[in-house]
Amino acid sequence: MTTLSDIREQVEAVAPSRPSTIRRLSRHPSVLFGGVILLILLAIAIAAPFLGTVAPSAIDPSSRNKKPGVELSTRQADGTKVTRTAWMGTDSLGRDVYSRVLYGTRVSLAVGVAATIISVSIGLTIGLLAGYVRWLDGVVMRFMDGMMAIPGILLAIALVSLWGAGLSTVILAVAIPEIPRVVRLVRSLVLTIREEPYVEAAVALGTPMPLILLRHIMPNTFAPLIVQGTFICASAILVEALLSFLGIGIPPEIPTWGNIMAEGRALFRVFPHNILFPGIFLSLAVLAINVIGDGLRDTLDPRMSKRI
Repeated sequence: MTTLSDIREQVEAVAPSRPSTIRRLSRHPSVLFGGVILLILLAIAIAAPFLGTVAPSAIDPSSRNKKPGVELSTRQADGTKVTRTAWMGTDSLGRDVYSRVLYGTRVSLAVGVAATIISVSIGLTIGLLAGYVRWLDGVVMRFMDGMMAIPGILLAIALVSLWGAGLSTVILAVAIPEIPRVVRLVRSLVLTIREEPYVEAAVALGTPMPLILLRHIMPNTFAPLIVQGTFICASAILVEALLSFLGIGIPPEIPTWGNIMAEGRALFRVFPHNILFPGIFLSLAVLAINVIGDGLRDTLDPRMSKRI
């Protein structure tokens, strides 16, 4: 007599085995390429105090605007002479660009990650409620449409001007314009998921709404949210660099890629290294996060993952 377990074993033996999500991600060239670059940048951010040759805010007027690779000599408080190499040159105040770029990696990546966490968390909560509670949908989405009518960079500039420059202010100013995009994404997913039979069965059994949202609906939004989060992170790093470049973002005493380039733009033609090196790091970070997002989309999307 054939049992249910025998039938299951026969089906599993005939059906082709699909590699796990982690295995498919490890095979995707975009994820590998972006992951290696991002891991290198994270390692640089963590090890910045050990990799830097001098404090990023140390000013040396005698070493102003030195080109990359120049040997510099400084005297310590005890009179000893110390020689170091300015790998990326110095700026107009004699500060070491190499050390400032390394420490700027910390701030720029922190802004991107923090802005992503804030925007995704708030957007997920609002999107779940807007998509499931029918009467709340119209009110919330009209408000989100009004926010999206304002260009994100202009809204960020207005918020920074209103609250004042600072790290926490820039993170909030970068995160708030991204919330409506997350809300629209989650809402569109919830509108489809709430019509599924297992959700209707949970409603028929009298399951409380918070439990339905947390157990049955929210887990099905994670895959698209992860992909959206990568693009938000890349966009946040760019917006922070733009705000700092305009002089209304993070104060100059805190090194970021944006304000390093802003301080070097006046002498760009003569000393291009002040903009070149932080620009390379900024481009690599945004490129790495974007290609990781593309790889995650190809892997997590069932329609596209069949090609991998």
